[in-house]
Amino acid sequence: MPDAPRRRLDRPGRRRFELDPDAFAKFSERIARFLGTGRFLAIQTVIVIVWIVLNLVAVSLRWDPYPFILLNLAFSTQAAYAAPLILLAQNRQDDRDRVALDEDRTRAERTKADTEYLARELAALRIAVGEVVTRDYLRGELERLGEKVSPRVGG
Repeated sequence: MPDAPRRRLDRPGRRRFELDPDAFAKFSERIARFLGTGRFLAIQTVIVIVWIVLNLVAVSLRWDPYPFILLNLAFSTQAAYAAPLILLAQNRQDDRDRVALDEDRTRAERTKADTEYLARELAALRIAVGEVVTRDYLRGELERLGEKVSPRVGG
């Protein structure tokens, strides 16, 4: 086994748990988006109402009596996880916004350069057209030339 890497026997073989940061970020972003929907609020409201009703009415099912400490613990745990997930989603959105802003800035610079080029071309065309003989100018010149030539022919 000369090609196989040598494993040290004095150290236990540990496999590192590696998580794809992008996949985790996408997953957490989906969770954060769900937490901000009316559907989540409706589901949570129904669960809380059922929890409270069962703990107040059903004597044999009271797992969390009146001050509902277990329910408060569940809300605290949910908040402890929701806040970082929402921050992670906001950071990803900021990154996307930054990329979009850079692309918009580049596009705006390109558009400005194109507009300036077209303005220069249009100015050059206007100058060139200013030097071109127009139909009215040519007609006027031909009429004057015709007047100069006609008196000689007739006389």
